[in-house]
Amino acid sequence: MEDIFKPQEKKGANKVLIGGVIVGLVLIGLVIWLLSFKPSMEDQTAKILQGSFKEGTPEYAELNKDIVISTDDNTVESPMGLGKISMFIHGKIRNKGTRTINILEVSVSVVTQFNQPLRERKVLVVPVQHGSLGPGEIIPITLTFDGFSKDDDRANIHWKVTAIRAE
Repeated sequence: MEDIFKPQEKKGANKVLIGGVIVGLVLIGLVIWLLSFKPSMEDQTAKILQGSFKEGTPEYAELNKDIVISTDDNTVESPMGLGKISMFIHGKIRNKGTRTINILEVSVSVVTQFNQPLRERKVLVVPVQHGSLGPGEIIPITLTFDGFSKDDDRANIHWKVTAIRAE
């Protein structure tokens, strides 16, 4: 009975625990190594945009005239905890043409009353947010712009098609 209350002496570290930590570290290193081979978002976007028509080409002008982009009335400005303002911009993109749009990149900018851009962002709408844009189809688009101050002159929102490709 006296042996129960005697302190037990430990004989080194638990070998199973050390082995588990080593295996875990090797697995984490392996995952990081495999993820390093994945191309960056810029490379993936550039690959998707290959073969699309940019501004200045006759194909772009022909396809761009069939795209109508409008801003919805429910654009929201929201104050954040650190005193900055975020804008949640809602819009609609309509294809009034007869061809299905496979690739559509849109540039959205918040401008001042003198048309000076405060923030600008390019978004790959088709095929990333929506698979394709068929004839007569309307798709919604939502963007978030962060980091505006209270004094910024956020007078208007400009939409512009920057790249397009159709079937």
